[in-house]
Amino acid sequence: MRDVVILGSTGSIGTQALEVISAQPESFRVVGLAAGGGNIELLARQVLDTGARLVAVTRASAVQDLQLALYAEASKRGWSSGEVMLPRIVAGPDAAAQAAGHPCDVVLNGITGSAGLEPTLAALRSGARLALANKESLVIGGTLVTGAAAEGQLVAVDSEHSALAQCLRGGTPTEVDRLILTASGGPFRGRSRAQMAAVTPAEALAHPTWDMGRVITTNSATLVNKGLELLEAYLLYGVELDRIDVVVHPQSIVHSMVQFVDGSTLAQCSPPDMRLPIGLALSWPDRMAGVAAPCDWSTASSWTFEPLDNEAFPAVELARRSGRLGGTAPAVFNAANEECVDAFHAGRISFLDILDIVRSVLDEHCAPGGLAGASVPDVGSRLVSSADMDVPSVLAADSWARARARELTVRNPGVDGQMERTL
Repeated sequence: MRDVVILGSTGSIGTQALEVISAQPESFRVVGLAAGGGNIELLARQVLDTGARLVAVTRASAVQDLQLALYAEASKRGWSSGEVMLPRIVAGPDAAAQAAGHPCDVVLNGITGSAGLEPTLAALRSGARLALANKESLVIGGTLVTGAAAEGQLVAVDSEHSALAQCLRGGTPTEVDRLILTASGGPFRGRSRAQMAAVTPAEALAHPTWDMGRVITTNSATLVNKGLELLEAYLLYGVELDRIDVVVHPQSIVHSMVQFVDGSTLAQCSPPDMRLPIGLALSWPDRMAGVAAPCDWSTASSWTFEPLDNEAFPAVELARRSGRLGGTAPAVFNAANEECVDAFHAGRISFLDILDIVRSVLDEHCAPGGLAGASVPDVGSRLVSSADMDVPSVLAADSWARARARELTVRNPGVDGQMERTL
């Protein structure tokens, strides 16, 4: 029996993790849940379904709402008030980190964005195995995260990195030639840059394969998500950035591949279902039976692969550049993108502006003498090397990049969706 804490329990990863756990009651017990507080009714149902004794909510004002929701949900189930055992509730900005440090065997971090960094570090300090779906915390934390992890403590939940971990079992580190990440190509696969100038937020959210949250789905449309995954693979498996490739595979059946020095390639294949990598991360290094449906080999099917169009989708190479720069550069790449995604969905910028602004913010952060035109505070504006980086410098870079990106998103888009440069 493994005790589990789930961070981001009301999100896509969290809800699917609870589905996996509910199907394996003899293997797992949920002892803690954490959520932002935006879906209190669902969180209350999760508490009563799992019997979790600790609940963390980021929004402090949600505590009373959660208590009322727990009693209301219990009433729907025909429980008397005396049958409801309220969990210990912690609230505030550090609530998720407190939950991550709660005694358990596995912490699943399904928080979205850079807010997952502190909980990731707290989970690693606790000694629990960390099932990491929050790739952003690894990307922005870099060596702070990998250095805090004991051998075997950090297990990837992303389908691509779970696939790589499975394929890497097929050879020794010295036998690995390249890592190959697959990408569905998103809703705009095959379009040129010019053809994406007028796409709408609704079109960007129409992912052909996966059902994800707004930020990750938009990142899949721009391929920023694949850029973050490239950085994640580099940090998880110690393979140089130049030996990690991205190939477009629209069917999303082959989740990633490892090419070995003798010319052989191992691939991990399964129908697109996040329950499989979630279940494997929870039970790692063992496999559980019946977590997800396998491929159906009784029917004809075709799998295709095509090169990534880096001109139309520059996100992967921009992410690779941030990884080469190291230090706080990946944090700036991620933070500026998150702000631009919000601005795009708010109608302030176009789809193509997202990467244009991210590139501008990254250029400014990494320029030796800085660029003229910034009016946001200077704290965090300069690149800090990996050797000198610490949590405050990462958070300062994150904060500066968000402020700078917000400043740039209020400017009018230029011709063809490209930002008018005034830097």
